[in-house]
Amino acid sequence: MAAMAPGGSGSGGGVNPFLSDSDEDDDEVAATEERRAVLRLGAGSGLDPGSAGSLSPQDPVASGSTARPGLPGEASAAVVALGGAGETPARLSIDAIAAQLLRDQYLLTALELHTELLESGRELPRLRDYFSNPGNFERQSGTPPGIGAPGVPGAAGVGGAGGREPSTTSGGGQLNRAGSISTLDSLDFARYSDDGNRETDEKVAEHEVPLQERKNYKSSPEIQEPIKPLEKRALNFLVNEFLLKNNYKLTSITFSDENDDQDFELWDDVGLNIPKPPDLLQLYRDFGNHQVTGKDLVDVASGVEEDELEALTPIIGNLPPTLETPQPAENSILVQKLEDKISLLNSEKWSLMEQIRRLKSEMDFLKNEHFAIPAVCDSVQPSLDQLPHKDSEDGGQHPVVNSSDKGKNTDIHLSIPDEVDSTIPKENSPNSFPRREREGLPPSSPSSKTTVHFDKPNRKLSPAFHQALLSFCRMSADSRLGYEVSRIADSEKSVMLMLGRCLPHIVPNVLLAKREELIPLILCTACLHPEPKERDQLLHILFNLIKRPDDEQRQMILTGCVAFARHVGPTRVEAELLPQCWEQINHKYPERRLLVAESCGALAPYLPKEIRSSLVLSMLQQMLMEDKADLVREAVIKSLGIIMGYIDDPDKYQQGFELLLSALGDPSERVVSATHQVFLPAYAAWTTELGNLQSHLILTLLNKIEKLLREGEHGLDEHKLHMYLSALQSLIPSLFALVLQNAPFSSKAKLHGEVPQIEVTRFPRPMSPLQDVSTIIGSREQLAVLLQLYDYQLEQEGTTGWESLLWVVNQLLPQLIEIVGKINVTSTACVHEFSRFFWRLCRTFGKIFTNTKVKPQFQEILRLSEENIDSSAGNGVLTKATVPIYATGVLTCYIQEEDRKLLVGFLEDVMTLLSLSHAPLDSLKASFVELGANPAYHELLLTVLWYGVVHTSALVRCTAARMFELLVKGVNETLVAQRVVPALITLSSDPEISVRIATIPAFGTIMETVIQRELLERVKMQLASFLEDPQYQDQHSLHTEIIKTFGRVGPNAEPRFRDEFVIPHLHKLALVNNLQIVDSKRLDIATHLFEAYSALSCCFISEDLMVNHFLPGLRCLRTDMEHLSPEHEVILSSMIKECEQKVENKTVQEPQGSMSIAASLVSEDTKTKFLNKMGQLTTSGAMLANVFQRKK
Repeated sequence: MAAMAPGGSGSGGGVNPFLSDSDEDDDEVAATEERRAVLRLGAGSGLDPGSAGSLSPQDPVASGSTARPGLPGEASAAVVALGGAGETPARLSIDAIAAQLLRDQYLLTALELHTELLESGRELPRLRDYFSNPGNFERQSGTPPGIGAPGVPGAAGVGGAGGREPSTTSGGGQLNRAGSISTLDSLDFARYSDDGNRETDEKVAEHEVPLQERKNYKSSPEIQEPIKPLEKRALNFLVNEFLLKNNYKLTSITFSDENDDQDFELWDDVGLNIPKPPDLLQLYRDFGNHQVTGKDLVDVASGVEEDELEALTPIIGNLPPTLETPQPAENSILVQKLEDKISLLNSEKWSLMEQIRRLKSEMDFLKNEHFAIPAVCDSVQPSLDQLPHKDSEDGGQHPVVNSSDKGKNTDIHLSIPDEVDSTIPKENSPNSFPRREREGLPPSSPSSKTTVHFDKPNRKLSPAFHQALLSFCRMSADSRLGYEVSRIADSEKSVMLMLGRCLPHIVPNVLLAKREELIPLILCTACLHPEPKERDQLLHILFNLIKRPDDEQRQMILTGCVAFARHVGPTRVEAELLPQCWEQINHKYPERRLLVAESCGALAPYLPKEIRSSLVLSMLQQMLMEDKADLVREAVIKSLGIIMGYIDDPDKYQQGFELLLSALGDPSERVVSATHQVFLPAYAAWTTELGNLQSHLILTLLNKIEKLLREGEHGLDEHKLHMYLSALQSLIPSLFALVLQNAPFSSKAKLHGEVPQIEVTRFPRPMSPLQDVSTIIGSREQLAVLLQLYDYQLEQEGTTGWESLLWVVNQLLPQLIEIVGKINVTSTACVHEFSRFFWRLCRTFGKIFTNTKVKPQFQEILRLSEENIDSSAGNGVLTKATVPIYATGVLTCYIQEEDRKLLVGFLEDVMTLLSLSHAPLDSLKASFVELGANPAYHELLLTVLWYGVVHTSALVRCTAARMFELLVKGVNETLVAQRVVPALITLSSDPEISVRIATIPAFGTIMETVIQRELLERVKMQLASFLEDPQYQDQHSLHTEIIKTFGRVGPNAEPRFRDEFVIPHLHKLALVNNLQIVDSKRLDIATHLFEAYSALSCCFISEDLMVNHFLPGLRCLRTDMEHLSPEHEVILSSMIKECEQKVENKTVQEPQGSMSIAASLVSEDTKTKFLNKMGQLTTSGAMLANVFQRKK
């Protein structure tokens, strides 16, 4: 042990790192000799202060007053003053002085000496090596030298030669490496690392180093194996978390970019099947509080030369008592360290005893089962006896079995694998294997009870030779996988245990696209595994199996969850599956949240009812309110519908209603559609069972609609109206089913004999199976029987005692008709919504109900008769939305001949009455628009209009002419040519000028929508007759109507018609208007011309047309505006200027000015606004692409 420092404690001592390779042995001998001489010095004798080897007055060795009492390492310094006098002082070498200073940790003095020697050119290797090693100057937690950290066994002061120098490498004064930068000097010495911990002398034989030291030497930081990928990902995650928490955001971004293969927002992405550890700050703060066990320490042996012991023994014997006896503080530290060491030894002892017990148990088991073990394995027992010792040497890690270990053979795993593997303590490794006793396995499977015989060779080789020979078989039984491979499961339970151990290692290595193939294996293991912790881990793997599962993969996982739930029952579903859902309710990826939402619905039938109506309902409510993904909320709605089908707690009714309103008001169409298809029908079924469908649900929705109409006099919220009305419409099937089930004949509805067939068109097509009346009733056969009895009851016996139907007739219908009378008839959307509602209501309740209960109530309100022509009440009703809703929602439910005649008669009466009473035609127009959207009613509407064409009243004929304008846009060209144009030409020659004028908008619409050349020519001729016939020259209203029509249809009309007819005639009208002497008529015509020119300025106009007609017309119009409207005159001047510029440039690519003016003319009437708009648009090319495009 010559290379070791001569001082130090037994367990806490350290190797001096400042001894060089070349002179350490010689220096040590010299230092020892000189130290003896110093200790023999007498009192009063001195050293020559001027000699190179003498001690200076400040030297701690020479000055006893500077010694620190109580530190055993400084005893040698105090002894210097105790010698006798009269002897000649011995001369000490500088190296000995340096060694003494470093031993006693007088580092500043040593550094001063090193500096002086460097300046004088006499560098000392010992000091150079010491001060060039940064590991000597990094101290843990400020512990003074020589005093070990509390609770750390093996610190300085325990064992060894008492009274020696404090250790600089271990124990309390250990100077551990803490990430410093190597100095240049330290690079010259290969045997010294930059760590300061690798100070074990290579000359020391392995058998001389204590066992614990060898183990810890293998785990030294400098000899650690390279960082593993999962360890790196975990550390990356913690480092990134630390950077974000401390506002190093840019650094975090850079760090994330450099590790783009990792998701730093999700701990599961790391790949470790463990919870997320605390953050770095917490780990750093807790590190100093850890109780460090023996296996975490690095023990370094130290040796003392025998001659040193002999030299020191008499001197120590003469020391004063104060130097011999340890101080009380030192005693307590010493006792604490010894107790810790005893505790460690006891734990090691118990571990070994447990291993021995397990080995004996395994051996007894094998003997009882009469396993036939080959003779070659008889030699296994001695090796088994060594295994516990080997286990303790390796710090509880897996025993390494290889061909070079004496007395150990890999064939053990083939013959008696449990014996070797049972030596691995389960608590020592996350991948440890449960022993057979804990598994509770049966003694053996039936197949293993048969004794297995192997042919023994007729050879006389020794068992040891056989064992050594078999060791050359390369088998891996010393790893986790090797263990699993070498052990064959002998029961279902052991198979489950094996799967539970292996699956966490298999899953991360399977391609994401194929991981669903593991679902059956994971589920089966999770169902049957005996350990709850393992089951939880497996289910966690299932829900995290795929990072972003697609629709098919989610379906597969859900199928597995349902199968799991059916197998294990509600208790385990609640305890094991629901927590997995809860954990991912706020997951980063919508696909994972989607899986949670779908799972809640799929598992609803298999959960305890209390959990179903509390926890699961709350989870879904939270996701509906907070999740931003439409797909997730859609899945939530569907799951809520399923929950509503299983919930039986009436207290949750109001919560369900609030959720329904939230779902109906969702901004996503997908969510609203799912609400109508799933949630609303399921909730209505529960409401029906509670008896609240009519009394609360429908009534509340009606009241909300009425409130909307009352508050919306100045602006109706049509979105909310649609929301409530569509909900009512979806409730119609449930309401009809309730009426049937509570009918007087419901008890008579028995299935016997031949069941009548239900007409295919009997009910409107349902939005989903849940809105199918047959599904609500139970079966189509049962519904057929009920419908037969329903029709008979209405025809023959009436509704007496039929409370549910009487509520519909006496409360629902009157309230609905009253609401209809309040809506705005010009709102096409509202009229359409109510029309669809009444149509579905009448179709669902049947023709008899419609004819006997619905139509009479509308007819009573409308009172269509000529006596009411001058009645304000009658006219008031006819102008409301009641007319179009009755016509399109009730009278169109059935299309037999009598129904069509009734509809035609109603529309003819309305047209006649409104025309004769000079009332607004909005209700009639709404009816035509709604019916005209369906081509099936075009012939019917034309029949009504022809009735108006041939009516004796000019007012009715005028109304018919105006209605043609609405009908032309949706009618095909054949009908236009055969029915519309002849009727219009007939009206255009009507004796009444007002009728002729009323046909002009319809003619214009034909020019806008029809492409047949012959048809266009006929219309063109008729319009030309209006413009050129002398009898119309003074017809101001006719000219006004023509100009308005040209402005409306000109931009969209056929280009040839626009260029050859519209623009030239506008020029003529502008010229004529210059001669108008009546200012009011002149201004009226000029205003309409201004609007027409503004619309046409967006169109492409050829150069010739521009020069001959468009510009002259604008100049005529400017002449009118100069006198009548100066603000318009400014705009017209700008238009004229730009048109002239375009003509001068002789290009058809207009620089956008005209278009800009046209855009401004629509809404800008003043000079300032127009010029501002011009300035904005002329500097932008945003609208250039649309300047010359024809409107579609």
